[in-house]
Amino acid sequence: MKNEIRKNFVDILQAAEEIQSFVRGMDFNTYRDNLVTQRAVERDFEIIGEALTRIKKIDQELIEKISEHYRIIGFRNILIHGYDIIDEMIVWKAVVNHLPILIQEINELLKSD
Repeated sequence: MKNEIRKNFVDILQAAEEIQSFVRGMDFNTYRDNLVTQRAVERDFEIIGEALTRIKKIDQELIEKISEHYRIIGFRNILIHGYDIIDEMIVWKAVVNHLPILIQEINELLKSD
């Protein structure tokens, strides 16, 4: 695995772990009412999406091993360009339902290298 790809994987894991720490102990209502946490989570999702975009440009075959990579990249684009239409429930569901899968997949790819 190229060093640049490994660095992006590490960036993804760091951002994902930050998201999990930001929302630890929260339910959706608490998250919805905490603008600072929302912005921090959104920023880390932007980092995750950007890192996946960079990996995609380097290794199209490898990016296919990350399920939903295209949706994560699209989500990043919505967060950046559609900042005024962000639905907090969608972000929350991404944190709860999809982030753990992404973390597992990235860890497996790093271990297999």
